[in-house]
Amino acid sequence: MAIHLEDYQELLDDLPGESQEVLRAAWNEAARAFSSRGLDNYLKGAVALHHLGRGEELVVTYIQAMPEVVRAIGEDVLPDVVNFLLSMASKTSGQVLTLICATAPLAAERLGDESLFRNYLNVLSIMLAQAPRGLRPMLENLDRLLTQLTLGGLRRWVQWGAQAYKSDFDGQVRYFSLQSPDALAVLQQERKGTLFVDVQRRLNIYLRAMWGRDIFLRPTAGDYESREGLKPYIERYVIHIADAYDDYRPLGEATPPEQVVPGIEIYRAAVNHCAAHLVFTKTPLSMQMLNTTQMAIIEAVEDARVETLAIRQFPNMREAWLALHPPADYGEPKTVGDLINRLARALLEQNPADPHPWVQKGVALFRAETDLASNQVSWNIGVELAHLLGQIPLPEYNPRTDGLRALYRDDNRTVWESEEYSEQEALEATWQRQQQVRKKVSVMEMVNEVDNELAGDDAQEIWVLETPFWLDQEGKTINELEGREPIADPVHYHEWDYQIQLDRPNWVTVLERRPKLGELELIEKIVEDNKPVISRLKFLIESMIPQGMQRIRRVEDGDELDINAAVRAMIDIRMGRQPDTRIMMRYKRNLRDLAVMVLLDMSESSNDKVRGHDYTVLDLTRAATVLLSDALDRIGDPFALHGFCSDGRHDVHYYRFKDFGQPYNDVVKARLAAMQGGYSTRMGAALRHAASFLKQQPQSKKILFVITDGEPADNDVRDPQYLRFDAKRAVEELQRDGIVTYCLSLDPHADQYVSRIFGVKNFTVLDHVERLPEKLPMLYMGLTR
Repeated sequence: MAIHLEDYQELLDDLPGESQEVLRAAWNEAARAFSSRGLDNYLKGAVALHHLGRGEELVVTYIQAMPEVVRAIGEDVLPDVVNFLLSMASKTSGQVLTLICATAPLAAERLGDESLFRNYLNVLSIMLAQAPRGLRPMLENLDRLLTQLTLGGLRRWVQWGAQAYKSDFDGQVRYFSLQSPDALAVLQQERKGTLFVDVQRRLNIYLRAMWGRDIFLRPTAGDYESREGLKPYIERYVIHIADAYDDYRPLGEATPPEQVVPGIEIYRAAVNHCAAHLVFTKTPLSMQMLNTTQMAIIEAVEDARVETLAIRQFPNMREAWLALHPPADYGEPKTVGDLINRLARALLEQNPADPHPWVQKGVALFRAETDLASNQVSWNIGVELAHLLGQIPLPEYNPRTDGLRALYRDDNRTVWESEEYSEQEALEATWQRQQQVRKKVSVMEMVNEVDNELAGDDAQEIWVLETPFWLDQEGKTINELEGREPIADPVHYHEWDYQIQLDRPNWVTVLERRPKLGELELIEKIVEDNKPVISRLKFLIESMIPQGMQRIRRVEDGDELDINAAVRAMIDIRMGRQPDTRIMMRYKRNLRDLAVMVLLDMSESSNDKVRGHDYTVLDLTRAATVLLSDALDRIGDPFALHGFCSDGRHDVHYYRFKDFGQPYNDVVKARLAAMQGGYSTRMGAALRHAASFLKQQPQSKKILFVITDGEPADNDVRDPQYLRFDAKRAVEELQRDGIVTYCLSLDPHADQYVSRIFGVKNFTVLDHVERLPEKLPMLYMGLTR
């Protein structure tokens, strides 16, 4: 669904002239970055900043900068940015607010995560509260600062300067403009070796090449409060990893240069370990009846299990992981953590040399397992080792100090099936809406036992009668009283989420509506107005009508002898020449083995007037459908006419104007005459539902013809790419089922997305919409000859 700036004219009128011109120039870029809801927030934010009265430059900078911020970290941070600017207006000048807007894209790109960006705004709040004179010079040097510092390092650098120069305004300016020796010294102290934003793209390509799948990474403020940082962790199939790593020196400052592990290698080791968990762990373990010691040992064995499976595919990972384990210490263990970490290293080593009997027992149990496919192996070994550990006189296990010390290993929250969080329950709560119970009952059951005869379509249980249910007092049926036609049973379809690369099961609900009937005069007028087009189609139609049996001559193996060819062959033999052996002919039955579905986009945008004309896009779609249907009816190809629109994922409206096997008669024409546009365009669900009808047809060739005036969109989706990727996935699914999908788009800007959805050869963009009634039948005949 194309979004035009004119749709927001009321907000546009509140902006000054220069801001309007900048907005018009930036609109195409903004429309690609924002959803419809985001665009509304974007424009309201511009109006709010204009009413702030801090100069037009602030509004212009905001309009130009926010699309870049949204492309980097998403549109959910936009209200936070606007609220921050409004709240800071009383504490600083309009020029500083403008500078904050201008540097926001840089901060968003360098931080790479919306939660980190919100924390960055908190850092700016600290600056305005404690060192307001230093904010402008700091923002002018933000590129250099974020290139060398993490968010935590920036925060500590800011706090040091704000405290040291609390009452020295000139000193604040020198410090935050990096002209003070103190500023450079603290900067050098806080700088990190390798920043996540500098290596994120390389890590994504690396993981894709190694594991053959998209694995998503997000940074966390690992040193926001402390230099120790956070362990990596996996949450909802996304790997969260520290925003920076120093080079690892296992022996401290005495580490030889050849033993120093660069930050990029730490990142690779960490993401490979987490990826191994995602790839080789099918189901989580239960932590019921386990104490903290047993859980810690099981986690160490589970880490070894997934790493062993990974090493079988990529042997060099062993050395990369071993380099990040603390140096081996075979002395007498002082804590349970010492033993567990020694066990973790021994399980990874190819030839472990640890002399401790408990560690040797753990290695022996692990090596005795021939099948490591199930994580139940880790549970069994861990419980047995925990029992043996109780016989060793050591202090009680302390989760805070006795954890795994290898820098690259995650916190293992993904190993456990927590009582507080169940993946299955989460799927049911978010992806799998509770299935509605629909029962067909008799009239007496409906009369005597129904609890609420006026319940909505979203009720937990719905009773259905095959005949209308009359209410005695009102003298009407329930459907008449409610003003709603009866609908078919809901059909649930999956939907592709490109961000997690998974299908959301039973995510979308398609509800079939009964089409209303309109006036036949409208269809007759369409035929009358398009007589020249119909006359030009007549010859093409006749040429495509099957002509019965076709005789194919000059074949070697056929149904009967071709007398003329046989005579010529005998003459050649008598004259001593090589005869033509193709003396048979074959009969071929000329049939069009084809089934066609025409799927019409009936979203609200189809009610828009065609520019320069008095009729709407829906009027043209109706006219083209009538002409195409008339042509299909004359040719004899079996076809169906369906339409769709959507009001969120729980209510995709689907209309069947004509089904396969149903004659193209006055009833179908009356349904087309009453066709109306409304709501949005959830195309993927409609494609899958239309394919369910096409798959039932016996014809060998099946074509799904989609007519739409805009891109996939819906009112509950903020990411403009989400439904595009789902529609592309639906087209691929139909292609695997042998269904050819072709799109005729009426959106002049459709080239930007429709080729990625339907393929470079399976779409046409109609620049002159008024030619649709003429072009559609011609295009169909060219496709199906």
